[in-house]
Amino acid sequence: QVQLVESGGGLVQPGGSLRLSCAASGFTLDYYAIGWFRQAPGKEREGVSCISSSDDSTYYADSVTGRFIISMDNAKNTVYLQMNSLKPEDTAVYYCAAGLAPPPLYNMAKYCTTNEFDDWGQGTQVTVSS
Repeated sequence: QVQLVESGGGLVQPGGSLRLSCAASGFTLDYYAIGWFRQAPGKEREGVSCISSSDDSTYYADSVTGRFIISMDNAKNTVYLQMNSLKPEDTAVYYCAAGLAPPPLYNMAKYCTTNEFDDWGQGTQVTVSS
């Protein structure tokens, strides 16, 4: 049974940091890609960052480039999203999702969309506010 469990969300002041975790069970990350998506009230779900196990390639949305870092720990079957210099506009429910890894050197910007991911976690709330 495939399961993804997010943790690490919470309330943080602007400029602060949080680290989200996505613990996978029921499968190994070796042949998968993991994506982090977020959805703010009244907005569509958007891709934040993705990482592929095939070649460790990554993608970041323009809005988070330079502030967020995605990483994969295969030994722990867990993917992390380190979020630094948080802004109020980062406030959203953050979801992780799993999909079959694309081939090496695949265009990750093209891959990191909701259509490519089959299994989703329940989400964790991130609120950035003073």
